[in-house]
Amino acid sequence: MTERSLILVKPDGVQRNLIGEVLSRFETKGYKIVDLKMLTPTEEILTQHYAEHEGKPFFRPLVEFMSSGPVVALILEGERVIEGARTIMGSSDPTTAPAGTIRGDLGRDWGEAVQKNLVHGSDSPESAEREIAIWFGA
Repeated sequence: MTERSLILVKPDGVQRNLIGEVLSRFETKGYKIVDLKMLTPTEEILTQHYAEHEGKPFFRPLVEFMSSGPVVALILEGERVIEGARTIMGSSDPTTAPAGTIRGDLGRDWGEAVQKNLVHGSDSPESAEREIAIWFGA
C-alpha cells in the first residue's frame, strides 16, 4: 500500500549542509519526493505540529530550536514509507542510533538537546495526514 510521510530536515541538518545527503538516503531507497519546500517555521506551525507535547518541559525549547532557522519539509511517498523512513532515520538519540542510519552516521551528541537529531518523520498514517496538512495545507 502506498503511503505518504512528512519528513523534516531540522535546522541542525540545514545548518550543517546535510540536505542533499538526507534526501539522497530516501531517494536511494526508492521513495519518491512528491513535494518539497524550505521555510523557517512559525510558532503557529510548530505549536500545531507538536501539540501533543504542549505543557511538557521540553516543549518550549523544542519550538525555539525548530524556529531557529530554516527547515526543509517534504512529502515522501512509497510502499510502507512511514516504517521505512523511520528505519532510515534511526533512533531519536544520535549516540545510540545504528550505523547506516541518518542519525547514526551524521548525528551528533548535543547532551540533553536530543531534539537536535537532524530529521523528523511521521510515526503513523494518522500523524502523516495531520502533519502534511499542517506543513503543506494538503
